[in-house]
Amino acid sequence: MYFALRKTTKFVPKVGLYTNKFRQLSSTANSTITGAAANEFLSHLGINKLPTIHYNLSYDNIAEHEEKNKEGKWITTKYGDVYGIDTGKFTGRSPKDKYIVKRAGTESEKHVDWGKVNQPMTEEVFNELKNACISHYNNAEKAYVFDGFCGANPVSRKNVRIITELAWQHHFCSNMFIRAKVNDTINELANFAPDFTIINACNVSNPKFKEQGLNSEVFVAFDVEQKLAIIGGTFYGGEMKKGIFSMMNYWLPLSNIMAMHCSANLGKSGDTALFFGLSGTGKTTLSADPHRLLIGDDEHGWDDHGIFNFEGGCYAKTINLKEENEPEIYRAIKRDALLENVYTDDKDGKHIPDYDNKTKTENGRVSYPIFHIDSIVPDSMGGHPKNVIFLTCDAFGILPPVSLLTPEQAMYHFLSGYTAKVAGTERGVTKPVETFSACFGAAFLTLHPTKYADLLQKKLKEHSAHAFLVNTGWSGGGPGVGKRMSIKATRACIDSILDGSIHNVKMNKDPIFQFSIPESLNGVPANICNPRDSWEDKNAYDEQRIHLAHLFKNNYTKYQIPGVTDYSPHGPLV
Repeated sequence: MYFALRKTTKFVPKVGLYTNKFRQLSSTANSTITGAAANEFLSHLGINKLPTIHYNLSYDNIAEHEEKNKEGKWITTKYGDVYGIDTGKFTGRSPKDKYIVKRAGTESEKHVDWGKVNQPMTEEVFNELKNACISHYNNAEKAYVFDGFCGANPVSRKNVRIITELAWQHHFCSNMFIRAKVNDTINELANFAPDFTIINACNVSNPKFKEQGLNSEVFVAFDVEQKLAIIGGTFYGGEMKKGIFSMMNYWLPLSNIMAMHCSANLGKSGDTALFFGLSGTGKTTLSADPHRLLIGDDEHGWDDHGIFNFEGGCYAKTINLKEENEPEIYRAIKRDALLENVYTDDKDGKHIPDYDNKTKTENGRVSYPIFHIDSIVPDSMGGHPKNVIFLTCDAFGILPPVSLLTPEQAMYHFLSGYTAKVAGTERGVTKPVETFSACFGAAFLTLHPTKYADLLQKKLKEHSAHAFLVNTGWSGGGPGVGKRMSIKATRACIDSILDGSIHNVKMNKDPIFQFSIPESLNGVPANICNPRDSWEDKNAYDEQRIHLAHLFKNNYTKYQIPGVTDYSPHGPLV
């Protein structure tokens, strides 16, 4: 049945019936466990004194708990009242506080790419922090437990259990992971045994971090052999989502299944497209296309039968969100969605979201179950992709809006994982800051980046997929001089890729970066396709292009090592 679904998934027109239908199909156990049963439920972890466990609550019950606990506030949006919360000091992940237990002689010691991303922690320190988390829960009045899945592929999906202190964190997990079906005909929680567990003890901090050689009071620590992660000192929900993603990036590639930080969608002809990109490059926005079906917006696997989503929901940025630009995401903010760190105005006793206000953070977010998007692939799976798109937000204004890559150039840019962001503004002057994040998701790579590159190279070759680099950043100069690419122009580039028309236009080879640039494209201003034409000062463009090329070249030296294919000849010529 699984492979039949993968093979025969068809495009269906956009209709407004998914939300209620899938909300019903996603019903869960929705129970409260008390007394001796509660003590026993998590006793294998040492948590054996909890009087109450709220287990896989329904959305309606979650809302009751959020309100009763006074964890946030109801926010009135155009499409319904949505619960909103504030994650406090941390409005993003804490990558410098992420650790993995390094235990001599284990498989994880052999496979993990140890370094700044995967910092080693001793077993003794991990267990000390784990015991603090267990003690915290043994003195708590209640906990929320979510049991669900990561991975739409039934063959390789993982059973995940996440223990949280707060109802909104339970809500977040219910949105982001794949919800178990429990009804009169099926019970996916029967005999459920977790493959991995997260204990989120957000109120527990680590005062001994200095003597333990750690970064701060915050800890996000993983023990691969214990199949356990612990979180403390931060309330940010994304730590749970990306924690499990990091583990999928460990498990799957070791089974020759590609794990990817990308979004995916499906066209009318059954063609699958992938969109790789770091935060802020448009991964979620561009995959939510009213003319295509969404497979998923952030995390996927690619096996011998095609693409599958890891998640059961979407996690979109809300900064500057407008319905006319991103209608699918805007309309998904309705009952059961969860708003994070979004500024609100009080009007007539109601809290109204102001998505343009950055007072709290630029990383305001909304999580919602995937069925809030009307146009979805119901089983969250698709065939082998025909097009693989690398998204970059080039704040230097050098890269073209779209370029065609050779297979070797695709590997070079995949390992480079380039984007650039605006660091800040001082008296109207901004300076772009380059970011190179291997595989467009270095923060989540548990293995060495070349492991993922080897898998992608094999997949691209095997399925004759085309690779493109799409710049959603600036043209005509950097911030303060040039302008940000319009969503309309970027979508025109994406459309030309997906309908194949880009292969029918004249291409010119960039003399420095070597990729092929279309001379013109429908829907893209004539002076934008070749970025040099969009700069008033051509000499300044040439100088900045050389500067960017050197940044690429210097970054890539880390991959020029014995035993690894060297793709540097397919990068910039400087």
